[in-house]
Amino acid sequence: MSNEDITQLKIGNLQVGIIGLKEAMVELASSLTDPSDEEIAGKLIRQLSQKNYIPQKAKEDYGRALVREFHKHLGRDTGPEQKKQGLVIRLLGQGCAGCQAFNRSIVEVLAELHLAADYEHVTDQKEIDRYGVFQVPALLINEKLVAVGGLPNKAQLSEWFIKNNTRTEQE
Repeated sequence: MSNEDITQLKIGNLQVGIIGLKEAMVELASSLTDPSDEEIAGKLIRQLSQKNYIPQKAKEDYGRALVREFHKHLGRDTGPEQKKQGLVIRLLGQGCAGCQAFNRSIVEVLAELHLAADYEHVTDQKEIDRYGVFQVPALLINEKLVAVGGLPNKAQLSEWFIKNNTRTEQE
């Protein structure tokens, strides 16, 4: 199994690599017509458990995440749960000096604003290619590309982070 077949998936508050997810979703989509969410979760968990460790206590969380991914795979709306996820930031860049400066700025602005975020600096070229971005550094906020090829100043980053923070005070 190559690294190309590892898909990063948000399960609860963790980012987890799943081996063989794309293959399993293609197989499931071709073998079932209009399966229920319970069927989707059960079949994907059974199939993926052969190549991945899925803790017994986390099977329900895995099931929800896998169902969400399967619906995305089919091009369906994943519902309001996906939209209320909070601030998700992805910096794409292999680690050059510009990318490292960008990374420091993002971390500093998040700290200054006291914002919680699901933040990841993606340095693997194959993973960067998955986003369809051809110039780095690139910044995605809540899956929207907001900057490519340059380093925005901290004021601009602050504005984007505040504008795109969908987490509410109760959360």
